[in-house]
Amino acid sequence: MKSLKPLLLIDVDGPLNPYAAKAQRRPAGYTTHRMRPTGWTSGKPLRVWLNHAHGAQLLALAEVYELVWATTWKDEANEWIGPHLGLPRLPFIDWPQMHGRAPDGTCWKTQYVVDYTAGRPFAWVDDDITARDHAYVDRQHPGQALLRYVDERVGLVAEDFAELAGWGGGGNG
Repeated sequence: MKSLKPLLLIDVDGPLNPYAAKAQRRPAGYTTHRMRPTGWTSGKPLRVWLNHAHGAQLLALAEVYELVWATTWKDEANEWIGPHLGLPRLPFIDWPQMHGRAPDGTCWKTQYVVDYTAGRPFAWVDDDITARDHAYVDRQHPGQALLRYVDERVGLVAEDFAELAGWGGGGNG
């Protein structure tokens, strides 16, 4: 019986969209997109920076991972983000509640990530991961997990992809 691939849980804002970079200083390799996802109420469209090379890098990781959106964009990442990166439609975590209080001072997503993965090995890239999230996952998740903090001013970089490839291809699934 073949074992399931580990999950790669992908946040959009921070890892794929370095939204906290200086407003007039788009990071190298990124292009600007204007979007109006559901819930965006500003008169101006949302500015999203995406690096199109990330699509190929994520598709390469799909050889060893099952890719899953782990973002407040939820299924809208399939409409607004995935097509720009050349990604197929991906499953997504449908958060029971977004933001608000979380156990043990963790990111509000962490408890839901543990629930979603249901003991399955996973890697998670997000700009809200802290030592408290690592400790919570260590206590609550029986499988292997890689939590990878990504600087929201920079986005995913070569070192992140190398770490994910090494971990996912290292028999962690």
